[in-house]
Amino acid sequence: MTLRIRSVTLVRHGPGLLDRNGVCESAHVPSFQFFKGVRVRGVDLAIDLGTANTCVYAHGSGVVVNEPSIVAFNTQKSQVEAVGQAAREMLGRMPPHIRVVRPLRDGVIADFDAAEQMLRYFVRMALPGLKSWMRPRMVIGVPSEITQVERRAVRDSALRARASEVHLVDEPIAAAIGVGMPVSEPVGNMIVDIGGGTTDIAVISLSGVVYSRSVRIGGDAMDEAIILHCKRQHKLLIGERTAEAVKLGIGSATPLDEPTRMEVKGRHAVEGVPRIVEMTDAEICVALSDPVRGIVQAIREALECVPPELAADIYDRGLTLSGGGSMLRNLDRRVRAETGLPVQLAEDPLTSVVMGAGRMLNDTKLLKRMSAN
Repeated sequence: MTLRIRSVTLVRHGPGLLDRNGVCESAHVPSFQFFKGVRVRGVDLAIDLGTANTCVYAHGSGVVVNEPSIVAFNTQKSQVEAVGQAAREMLGRMPPHIRVVRPLRDGVIADFDAAEQMLRYFVRMALPGLKSWMRPRMVIGVPSEITQVERRAVRDSALRARASEVHLVDEPIAAAIGVGMPVSEPVGNMIVDIGGGTTDIAVISLSGVVYSRSVRIGGDAMDEAIILHCKRQHKLLIGERTAEAVKLGIGSATPLDEPTRMEVKGRHAVEGVPRIVEMTDAEICVALSDPVRGIVQAIREALECVPPELAADIYDRGLTLSGGGSMLRNLDRRVRAETGLPVQLAEDPLTSVVMGAGRMLNDTKLLKRMSAN
């Protein structure tokens, strides 16, 4: 017996959608396909398309992908060599015919083709049993102040990666929902999401954004500050992976209670030979002072723009830090000292955005209200 599968094309008609038979569907239609006359719903995905890492949440399964946002191309064969962690292992160690690309810079797509290939790979990883005729619905977190052109680039990449429909949600909103803030209540909720390329700040009340701001300072800026410090102070050339290891090993926003040292390996800029230099947490703290100061200043400027009633709520409730950059040692202590407010660190900062976007998959009204399309 032969089974025939046919898709239904939907067209916009006022507030709803009409299929070819003129049957009106609701304004929100998940990815339905027809199998022997029975409607089958596709799997929904929430994606945190980050500069440093991409996380994917599958409806009913939780976070199924957490990989670096890196793609390695083989220029000789004109094909993708590796994606995610496998591509990251090649960073700084690849032969001339391997080109390692980070598709996103400062929270936006810098390489359209690489972003599409990366999304396709992660969708297949999240949904290994996905049939060719199934098109998942996607909710994607994006920085709050990117342009319409940059939003369109994200949407087009997702559509070309086999999405049936794409909803863009500002990352700080998704992070606030992900950490469990009561965003629908009439109180001020302040979230600071520090990612690899951007820091997004938002004040949310009654399921609406009262204030939002995005500054292009994040974990990448911290890595670059460490690379520059090593070059200036020690004449040592290091790569991105080494800089990140130093940041995770001895990096801090304020001096540590117990001094810590770390051996850093690189190439001497003058002599041209490998060298090992011992560095302390105090000097790395100084090296990170500029990006940390930029983040704190953005938070202070946000507090100056908040309406008085919500400012009183924030004084009582404090603010929450999320994102990979918030895991820098003593950053919460530094923000607390600079603002005088209670500061909490999210329970799982790396997945706050994708968990919030995942919760929106189950709440159509909230998704429509918070969608940044």
